[in-house]
Amino acid sequence: MTTPQTDEPSTEQVLRGHAEDVYADELAALEASDDKPRPPSWRLSPWAVTTYLLGGRLDDGTEISAKYLGPRRLMEIAVASLATDRALLLLGVPGTAKTWVSEHLAAAVSGRSTLVVQGTAGTAEESLRYGWNYARLLAEGPSRDALVPSPVMRAMETGSLVRVEELTRIPADVQDALISILSEKTLPVPELDTEVQAQHGFNLVATANNRDKGVNDLSSALRRRFNTVVLPLPDTLEQEVDIVRTRVAALGRSLQLPAELEALSEITRVVHVFRELRSGATLDGRTTVKSPSATLSTAEAISVMTNGAALAAHFGDGVIRADDVAASITGAVVKDPVQDRIVWQEYLETVVKDRPEWTDLYRACRDLL
Repeated sequence: MTTPQTDEPSTEQVLRGHAEDVYADELAALEASDDKPRPPSWRLSPWAVTTYLLGGRLDDGTEISAKYLGPRRLMEIAVASLATDRALLLLGVPGTAKTWVSEHLAAAVSGRSTLVVQGTAGTAEESLRYGWNYARLLAEGPSRDALVPSPVMRAMETGSLVRVEELTRIPADVQDALISILSEKTLPVPELDTEVQAQHGFNLVATANNRDKGVNDLSSALRRRFNTVVLPLPDTLEQEVDIVRTRVAALGRSLQLPAELEALSEITRVVHVFRELRSGATLDGRTTVKSPSATLSTAEAISVMTNGAALAAHFGDGVIRADDVAASITGAVVKDPVQDRIVWQEYLETVVKDRPEWTDLYRACRDLL
């Protein structure tokens, strides 16, 4: 008889590993070489956390890969905020790596990134405070064993970072459950006539985007509990291309896509198109174009290229070409089938068609309209 396997899946087996698992070697190397002061319960010093995020070379020759490509000062401000008693709010348009940064911050500071509350319109107050195991509650009455702690409560008890994703998607009355937690660093449990006091190292990283529809603005009382860091879109075409290339290559390895992912030609064109449509003008400033309703963020460029890699790998020769990205780029731009379609057609006819080196992309996109 075959004995069933009970071992935990390895990092190579899971579709997307946690940051603390995927980059365990880098974190261990940083921890071993880190001789700078560390706040209580922090795994690394603020300097080492920033190095982990932005990349660098350690004295022993270990290379630390860059997790965030952007202004160093922004990451220094974010890390410094977490070393105080103020929570951190990462704000920006969709696709500016807010969730990515929050995950790596938690992994570097606390050694775990899995204490997460995912904000939605249906997020209940129990997700931020605590709930109950109703079977035990009915059988035994209120007790600590019947209480189900939220990720926030567990972070308070263990002195860890907790992440709240899409804070502005959470209903306003539920958001305000965080006010007393962030100001008093205490979570009352009146049913048990007790409270949970935050241990050293506890703090909260929240993310929110400022272009989402149907968001719930933060109350002034809650906003005051946060230090806000706005993550911008990449400054230059080259920087955005580098971000897309790095992430597509990582995703390709994770998804085991046997495609040529290092060629920059298609990545550069996709990013070029997105930047022009976002800004409402060509990069040389000579032609004004209409912007579609879609955000066309860096994250969407990564998605377009990943889909193109899948098409090239499974239905082509492994080299990503215009035909492989045309469908995905059209789908990313045309969210409104009427208005966005007109915007995309005008852009193709007035901009893409006039670029001889983009003839293949023009024809591939036109064939889909």
